[in-house]
Amino acid sequence: MVHAVRFHKTGGPEVLEWEQVQVGDPGRGEVRLRQTAAGLNFLDTYYRSGLYPTQLPSGLGSEGAGVVEAVGPGVRQFNPGDRVAYGSAPLGAYAQARLIPADRLVKLPEGIDDTTAAAMMLKGLTAQYLIRQTYRVRRGDTILLHAAAGGVGLILSQWARHLGATVIGTVSSDAKAEQARAHGCEHVIIYTREDFVARVAEITAGRKVQVVYDSVGRDTFLKSLDCCAPRGLVALFGQSSGAVEPFSPGLLQSRGSLYLTRPTLFSYAATRASLNRMARELFAVVRSGAVKIPVNQTYPLQEAARAHADLEARRTTGSTVLLV
Repeated sequence: MVHAVRFHKTGGPEVLEWEQVQVGDPGRGEVRLRQTAAGLNFLDTYYRSGLYPTQLPSGLGSEGAGVVEAVGPGVRQFNPGDRVAYGSAPLGAYAQARLIPADRLVKLPEGIDDTTAAAMMLKGLTAQYLIRQTYRVRRGDTILLHAAAGGVGLILSQWARHLGATVIGTVSSDAKAEQARAHGCEHVIIYTREDFVARVAEITAGRKVQVVYDSVGRDTFLKSLDCCAPRGLVALFGQSSGAVEPFSPGLLQSRGSLYLTRPTLFSYAATRASLNRMARELFAVVRSGAVKIPVNQTYPLQEAARAHADLEARRTTGSTVLLV
């Protein structure tokens, strides 16, 4: 019998339950996937807590890897036995097996194992759209990255440095500062004891940065605006500290005609063509060795609640994978 992690009410990690589920045959356009690993992301806590609504009871997780067991009518791009991964799929990655739309899957190339794939798809594709599409990072740019020791942060900082940018990262501790420095951050600010606005101004000799990548939200947002050079961009792609309070657009004008965007992977990878293009670029930069995927924690799938508690308590760094 197949098991999955599900929740019947929103709340803390304790609402996650390990239960038996029925997984039928794939329908038109679907694949039955035997999961080998699932990625853990802060996004998952948003659904579990109720910050992002979903119909209950619900599965959880949007990122994973595994092996195709069966394909439904109309699926021609995959065959049973194919190794595949995904990073922008309907909830349900925390499962031993699942049905999934085939157009959300990509084939895994040689040289990328399932654990690495489960750690890199959502986070790596997020890094791809942020630095290659939302703001196309170029050689000579200086960027500010919050949560630089997180899953997206460690990928994005390596990739941005590979592109020739100077990366300033913020972290909460000395241990995380070491992680950030080892993965592309030229300058690291420990925000728990340093004013990151003042430090950014000091590092850049008052010029500030072309773009701020902010996944923290409420606690950092207004100061992120203060770190942007005139006509710079703040990409608010998460809210681990909570939602940003309503503000006047005049704040953007008064700080030098700033741009603000609230992007999501689901918008950037909405079509099959865009997903394939993004995945190819991600796989290429990982296989080249320019970007390494640090899987710093693994948990058995049935211990997803413990993994969530550790993630929210900031006890994790880099990527975390739930092993099936």
